[in-house]
Amino acid sequence: MPNDRKINSTAACISFMLEGCELKKVRSNSRMYSRFFVLDADMRSVRWEPSKKDSEKAKIEIKSVKEVRVGKKTPVLRSNGLSDQFPDECAFSIIYGDNYESLDLVASSADVVSAWVMGLRYLVSYGKHTPEAPGTSHPSLRTSWISSVFDLADLEKSGHIPVSRAVQLIKALNPGMRTSTIELKFKELQKASERPGTEVACDLFVEAYCELCTRPEIFFLLVQFSSNKEYLGLKDLLMFLEVEQGMEGVTEEKCLEIVGKYEPSKEGREKGYLAIDGFTRYLLSADCSIFDPQHRKVCQDMAQPLSHYYISSAHSACLLEDNFWGRSDISGYLSALGLGCRSIELVLWGGSAYPLILCLVVRCSAPQQRLAAQCLRKTLGEKLYLEPPNPAASYLPSPEQLKGRILIKGKKLPPGCEDSEGEVSDEEEGWELARRLGQEDREVPEGGGPRRVRLSRELSELVSLCQAVPFQDFESSRRGQRYWEMCSFSEVEAGRFANECPAELVSYNKRFLSRIYPSPMRIDASNMNPQDFWKCGCQMVAMNYQTPGLMMDLNAGWFRQNGACGYVLRPAIMREEVSYFSANAKDSLPGVPAQLLHLKVISGQNLPKPKGSGAKGGVVEPYVCAEIHGIPADCAEHRTKTALQSGDNPVFDESLEFQINLPELAVLRFVVLDDDYIGDEFIAQYTIPFECLQPGYRHVPSSSLAGEPLAHATLLVHGATDRRGGGRGHRRGLAGRRGRRVREYTSTKATGIKAIDEVFRTAPQPLREATDLRENVQNALVSFKELCGLTPAANMKQCILTVATWLLHSDSAPSVTLNLAEQYPPMEAQGPIPDLLRKVLTAYETCLARFAAAPAKLPEPRGEVGAADGEGEA
Repeated sequence: MPNDRKINSTAACISFMLEGCELKKVRSNSRMYSRFFVLDADMRSVRWEPSKKDSEKAKIEIKSVKEVRVGKKTPVLRSNGLSDQFPDECAFSIIYGDNYESLDLVASSADVVSAWVMGLRYLVSYGKHTPEAPGTSHPSLRTSWISSVFDLADLEKSGHIPVSRAVQLIKALNPGMRTSTIELKFKELQKASERPGTEVACDLFVEAYCELCTRPEIFFLLVQFSSNKEYLGLKDLLMFLEVEQGMEGVTEEKCLEIVGKYEPSKEGREKGYLAIDGFTRYLLSADCSIFDPQHRKVCQDMAQPLSHYYISSAHSACLLEDNFWGRSDISGYLSALGLGCRSIELVLWGGSAYPLILCLVVRCSAPQQRLAAQCLRKTLGEKLYLEPPNPAASYLPSPEQLKGRILIKGKKLPPGCEDSEGEVSDEEEGWELARRLGQEDREVPEGGGPRRVRLSRELSELVSLCQAVPFQDFESSRRGQRYWEMCSFSEVEAGRFANECPAELVSYNKRFLSRIYPSPMRIDASNMNPQDFWKCGCQMVAMNYQTPGLMMDLNAGWFRQNGACGYVLRPAIMREEVSYFSANAKDSLPGVPAQLLHLKVISGQNLPKPKGSGAKGGVVEPYVCAEIHGIPADCAEHRTKTALQSGDNPVFDESLEFQINLPELAVLRFVVLDDDYIGDEFIAQYTIPFECLQPGYRHVPSSSLAGEPLAHATLLVHGATDRRGGGRGHRRGLAGRRGRRVREYTSTKATGIKAIDEVFRTAPQPLREATDLRENVQNALVSFKELCGLTPAANMKQCILTVATWLLHSDSAPSVTLNLAEQYPPMEAQGPIPDLLRKVLTAYETCLARFAAAPAKLPEPRGEVGAADGEGEA
């Protein structure tokens, strides 16, 4: 397919099929043969040549087609010899005939697949009627709307408008599109139609708009769900929202509301139609963002002890550049706080004071400390939390109890000190910052030991729940550290603990707050990887907010969840008193359900050019890296192919897959890079917690290297998670089951407490039986979904709808009933049915048998059946 050819309507698809193209025909013996496929002029059959068969046998009649599948969705295409020879997006299958035979084909590109699949699905929908030739029908809903927009812009009613006005009109309808791109398109069309000049007519404007503003990948999606193949009716939209977007409780009223909000044509809004432009607007709206809107507000339990949360923390926030030469300014604090930071350092030097602080770094005399304490009390007033800690309690108060208050972290005078000031041990944290600001030398005390500084009582009394104390060792902390005392660790020291004794560090952080600050060697204000310490439960990992890059992307993305309030509840496995968790786990975690993330990166829109791209002209060759950051077992990276000569709107159409063993701590980062760069390869990025992902077709917003939003620059992706009850997630397709893996059974270990060990002595056997039940259910579901031509990430409703579609398109009209009177509604054939359909029903019966065998306390299989129940009633 020529690169400049745009498939933007079913008419264009059928025209392409009428011309024909070369496809590879795959046989059951895994051999592939190149054949020329073409749609007959009467649009009733698809033929191929050369063939050993006579011409009447080397064809498939459109009326016999039951289904058109995209990807490796048949046993032939999933076979051993072919699974790695071509990408999933270049394969498609035509299911035809009463015996549901499959014609398996491989195209040269995903664009060719899209053209054939869209065209075939259109023809199948109108198979019992002769479709009109492309372009001969009455004006479409879309054409009428674009023409009406042109008429409004034709102020003189002359039938022409200036090119400059036409350019601005299209740009207004599609923000983000480059003016130069629109101008070039008008020049091309004017030249092709031999109508040069400074004005354009309505037909030229309509053609330019359709070529510029139709995204084939979205049109392809619309065709899959549209009953009439040009727009989505209310029932079509409802099906899309339920089946693909995972929305529950959708009504036609809700669909009508979406149409009214996004459909640009008046006729479409009145009739309840969502055409391609309205559908595109909807997919690019906040309603279809990849970020779950529930996480845009505080949605986590905020009544847990403060030590059970990750707290967004800044280091040296007053510096605008690096830690040595950087200027200091209050705007650094304002920027960090505006990004949701809940912990910053306040350096008290020569009387300076800044509000809303957590950590005091004291480098001034006692009289100046008194003045600073007065300033803090006067400025912060009742927001300062000054109540003494409750000795009878065991944990810190919750964020909800401390709402609207300001906690001061710092040193306190010893309990026996009654003077106005006294000596306390010096704190390592923040010294390099104070030295940078004050250029002061430190004297090392004779004989070593901790350094001592003078501390005023007024400043000491501001500290209540976050008293800074030096860390001795974990055993000393268990015996003597009080819950309101907290320690600070340099990243070097914390990194050593994370590597050598991660379990002890996790246990320590269940009760006490810990703050990790960057090494003094980071004079360039570079950042450490916060995940290295989050995985050990460290609550406060202080970041250099002034330095953009991967590490700040992870930090900013992580704290987007929970309403960006600066607090994120840690995983339960890190909070519960009795739990065994190794931060360096390189496999699945006992008791934590692993998940598979199926991610399809479809396309990019209005992507900017990287810095330095001007040196090589306007050509950008982007690719997308998808990265998972989390515990070591989850860290992974996959990339798409490079989109060559793609302009601002590249199409990637590539499927990626990740196994996530600890979803609560995983972060997904998209980064778009230029494969042919001069200077800088970075184009855009977006980072999102795994728990905030929305399923279905979603747009991914983009940010610059500095974290600033890039207007109108997005990625279109499809995401689905294969949620599991425990153990490893299942890999896609039959290939994942060929090598039968040994089942992983939960084991127990003695605690040393006789009463507890006796209670759990008999636990392994029922746990083993539960694992078998769960695995049997999952295997049965995967087999059923594959026979329906769907991926393991599909739901039961999609399977039932697929079977219903087969029955509707069958000339012999086999009948299948769904008995909703049963707890697990069986499907029963009435009369003879094709062999494939019988296999599907058998697989469904196997699923029901597995459901019935599984106890009600296993939630996932029960949920799958619930989807089937709901569909039957509908």
